[in-house]
Amino acid sequence: MKDFKTIFFFLKLPIAVSLLGHGLVRLPKLASFSNWMVTSMEKSAIPDFLIIPFSYVLPIVEFLIGLSLLIGFRTRHTLFAGLILMSILILGSSSIENWSAIESQLLHSIYLFGLVWFWQKYQPQSIP
Repeated sequence: MKDFKTIFFFLKLPIAVSLLGHGLVRLPKLASFSNWMVTSMEKSAIPDFLIIPFSYVLPIVEFLIGLSLLIGFRTRHTLFAGLILMSILILGSSSIENWSAIESQLLHSIYLFGLVWFWQKYQPQSIP
């Protein structure tokens, strides 16, 4: 495909900015974000000893996945990491019956899957 790098950059730009933005706005307020997440997950069967560390790691992972997509670092692996993250978030949202959050997480998942499909179908063989 002619101009694959340019086309793929603009295809991944919205999801990269979304994940990067999620991480960036939460990083300066990690403690309050963690408290919010622990409070919102009170009804969940998932124990606090898993939720608390996850709430501190989540913004960092979102930021790193978004940044990696933006700069094109290990794109295929980053896309799969994004899908794994969305699956974990969907599990957590399901555990508290937060169906509206799942809609957004599924939309992100579908977008990431579309990027994986496009990458595998059209990438020149020389791009890692």
